[in-house]
Amino acid sequence: MDHRMFVEVGSGIDLHGQDVTRACVRACWDAIGHNSMPGMLTVIPGGDLSKQQVEVTLGVPFHHEEVDLQAVRKAFPYGTVTVQIVQGGLLASSGIVLPDQGDDSDQMVIVDAVVVVGY
Repeated sequence: MDHRMFVEVGSGIDLHGQDVTRACVRACWDAIGHNSMPGMLTVIPGGDLSKQQVEVTLGVPFHHEEVDLQAVRKAFPYGTVTVQIVQGGLLASSGIVLPDQGDDSDQMVIVDAVVVVGY
């Protein structure tokens, strides 16, 4: 990426079910969900949003291999999205096990996201 325009951060939690992909997608939504970037149209060559580049780094506490990278990419409406998974985030007790919610333990999964947008 030649021109970094924005660095956004967020966190996502799956309270029940220990679904790392769900926590990753929520972290991405949190990072980008309160932003509008109308100026990108004026700086990207030709105003072509398909030329936007999005670099996502996710701090995931466990089961890195279970993250559905395609589901994470779908959280971003434009551009080429690359995703890197690193050790991070947090596992903590939710205080209850709810088998009907997919729980196999009382752990909630917390993921941190750093999203860099540019072209």
